[in-house]
Amino acid sequence: IKGLVPCLNKHKPWIETSYHGVITENMDTVLLDPPLVALDKDAPVPYAGEICAFKIHGQEAPFEAEVLNRTSGEGVLRARGPVDCEQQKEYTFIIQAYDCGAGPNGAGWKKSHKAVVHVQVDDVNEFSPVFREPVYRATVTEGKIYDSILQVEAWDQDCSPQYSQICNYEIVTQDTPFAIDRNIRNTERLSFDKQQHYKIMVTAYDCGQKRATESVPVHIDVKPVCKPGWQGWNKRVDYEPGTGSKQLFPKMHLETCDGPLSSVRAMVELQTSHIGKGCDRETYSEKSLQKLCGAASGSTDLLPAPSASTNWTASLLTDSGRDSDLIFRFDGRQAANIPERVVPQNLTDQFTIATWMKHGPSPGLRAEKETLLCNSDKTEMNRHHYSLYVHNCRLVFLLRRDFTQMDTFRPAEFHWKLEQICDKEWHYYVINVEFPAVTLFVDGVTYEPYLVTDDWPIHPSQIDVQLTVGACWQGGEVTTPRFTQYFRGSLSGLTIRPGKIETQKVISCLQACKEGLDINSLESLGKGIKFHFNPAQSVLVMEGDDLESINTAMAKVSYINSRQFPTPGLRRLRVTTTVQCFGEDTCISIPDIKAVVMVLPPSEPRITIAGVERVTWPAAELRTATGVTLFKDIRIISTVTKSDNAFSSGTTAGTPSQSHRSGVLEVMHNLDYCDVLVIGEELNPEHESLEIHHSSLLGKHLDATNSTSGISIYGVDSMAHYEQAIRQVRYHNWRPAGLSERKFRLSCSELNGRYTSNEFNLEVRISVEHVNHLAVQSQYMRPVHHPLVVHTVNSDHIAGTPPAATVVIVMCIATLVAIVVLGIYRIHTTHQEGTKGDEDGGKEPEMDWDDSTLTITVNPMEVRHIIYLRSLIANSCDCVTAESTAVFAGVCCRR
Repeated sequence: IKGLVPCLNKHKPWIETSYHGVITENMDTVLLDPPLVALDKDAPVPYAGEICAFKIHGQEAPFEAEVLNRTSGEGVLRARGPVDCEQQKEYTFIIQAYDCGAGPNGAGWKKSHKAVVHVQVDDVNEFSPVFREPVYRATVTEGKIYDSILQVEAWDQDCSPQYSQICNYEIVTQDTPFAIDRNIRNTERLSFDKQQHYKIMVTAYDCGQKRATESVPVHIDVKPVCKPGWQGWNKRVDYEPGTGSKQLFPKMHLETCDGPLSSVRAMVELQTSHIGKGCDRETYSEKSLQKLCGAASGSTDLLPAPSASTNWTASLLTDSGRDSDLIFRFDGRQAANIPERVVPQNLTDQFTIATWMKHGPSPGLRAEKETLLCNSDKTEMNRHHYSLYVHNCRLVFLLRRDFTQMDTFRPAEFHWKLEQICDKEWHYYVINVEFPAVTLFVDGVTYEPYLVTDDWPIHPSQIDVQLTVGACWQGGEVTTPRFTQYFRGSLSGLTIRPGKIETQKVISCLQACKEGLDINSLESLGKGIKFHFNPAQSVLVMEGDDLESINTAMAKVSYINSRQFPTPGLRRLRVTTTVQCFGEDTCISIPDIKAVVMVLPPSEPRITIAGVERVTWPAAELRTATGVTLFKDIRIISTVTKSDNAFSSGTTAGTPSQSHRSGVLEVMHNLDYCDVLVIGEELNPEHESLEIHHSSLLGKHLDATNSTSGISIYGVDSMAHYEQAIRQVRYHNWRPAGLSERKFRLSCSELNGRYTSNEFNLEVRISVEHVNHLAVQSQYMRPVHHPLVVHTVNSDHIAGTPPAATVVIVMCIATLVAIVVLGIYRIHTTHQEGTKGDEDGGKEPEMDWDDSTLTITVNPMEVRHIIYLRSLIANSCDCVTAESTAVFAGVCCRR
């Protein structure tokens, strides 16, 4: 039997050469194709024809094979543990089948050939999509439809394409102008003005339709269409008076839309032609301005403010509503004759004519001459001795000398052709004559005449001449004398000064603007920036090749107004920019900026004059050489009312000194004139005067003029200097008899009447010349001591005995001696006071000596009878006494 065993198991098991299997992750059974079946030709022999095992080899495969039916050879492939597709998607290994051998103990088993098994792990959709970014941002330009604004991306950890791929994106936010198919796009044109920012929520789905656990936010900013130009500037800049320099464009920058630039040129213009005479200037009177600028004295104002003494301008049209700036408008129908008393009689070879002028093109094809100033024959003839006129936008100055001055062919007409003459803007014209040379200054810039024509001198005659403004007087060669060659335009401050010409420094001062453009911190501009101001500082040009440097420089451009009380209102700003690109003349166009500076109204000062309103002076004091001071204790202050937050604890450099006082701020500023007017009848020049000594004005920018109606102190100077000058105004009256009082009125002004003080009224009472010398002893009586012996006697003794009359006569003689001594002392004292009058004007004598009747009175106080001395005859006194016993009461002596 033993020899037959090998013969029973003659064949090896047979299996397929390869298998393909699929296992779903997290499952344990592998589905094989073909199925796992082993065959053995020894069947149906027991054991030898049966399959007992399948064995797996290689790769440490996590699988095992199990025989389901030994007879049929069917088997199953299982996973030994969980299979994760995300860790390994497929496995390859070797499998063999084993039969059961020749007997129950398995001896003599045989194995099959090796078969290759490929197992693929099927995925389960266990993961949700996740976005790669926590938030998405994008910026779009308004007005465009985008195919793709931005792309969002989600991913899935599942291993299979079915579950790991993202098949769909969705916008969760409702009612948005966007759509998504992984790329977000806008479905309509966006508007920056309508909405500048959008926030939308987006989710994702994998191909197994599993949704992302968390949606992702998407931020989309809308920017305006890129337009090259300045950005970040304000259309209005408020300027508070007294704050110095203020930046106009602190946050402005130039947007060039990423264009390649080689250089930038920006021009800033401050337009102030509507303010005063072309810009904000000091509006003091022409006389005050000339003194303030150090001009030579002796000028004649041909266009003063109308008054009783300057009435020739009363019929002219004025435009003085703004800032008290006196402007005369001429419409071709007005002119003024200058009185002969005002006209300079001899201009000499050196003189100056100056004026402000605003003039436009003349109407009509053939323009006529328009005369500003003309000196012509008054009657009989029509000769122009000198004149200043405009003709076809040319300024012409005519100067004809007399034969008495020269008898040769000499320069007579000087012509200038300038744009300023007809540009309808204010300009300051100064003509300096140093015959035969004539020089024109316009706004401080020198211009030589382009044409000079010669003429013969004028023949001498006895014909009077007439100086006119606004036209030329034609007194001869016509039936009716009349004005001709009328001027059309505006004039202000027309003056003529014989004997001297004006210096460049004074001319620049007289026309200087007090407002303009400025640059904060010039040293920080950088080397790459070039800049240039025009003389008036109303135009600033900046150039640079670096955009950042230009932006920094423009941020430092400022407005400044140095007036303490500037003219309020708008000032227009204009910024013109030119950009150059590499290799091109211009590349992008930068729109102009138009903005305004609003100068806020200054706090208006309240000028207050205070002092003693009633004084009494003895008539004798009015007759002295020094007279009497009227405003000995006058005080001038100026205040402004401001809110609490307007007060500051300190004073910065360059600002007026200020003191805080119960809600009112006291300010220090200049005055330009103070007038002392006589109320009632004018002064009688034969025996009255109102004057101020010249020495009181030394060291000050002040002058004074007086007349029978009062005295005027003028000039731009401090309130303290005006106080000092006004305290030296003195009143004299050499014949005060019959005058009981005089009244005066004091008022002051700043800026030519823009701000005026209260009217301070002073009443001067003139006392009668009877003085009670014992009740009130004068300082002049104190050095002389003659004790008065007072006796109390019985009335009967006085009436009946001669010694009483003797006593009285002795007393009369003693009184006469006292009068003589006091008179000599008074004369000596008065002489000493006269020599010190100017030095010590603030101290007045308490009382002057009165050399009229002397009256000595003592209150008897409980005495019944008073003795009177009534008369003094010849060189002695006859004393009349009352008949009673009494205290000696008084003496009446008449020289």
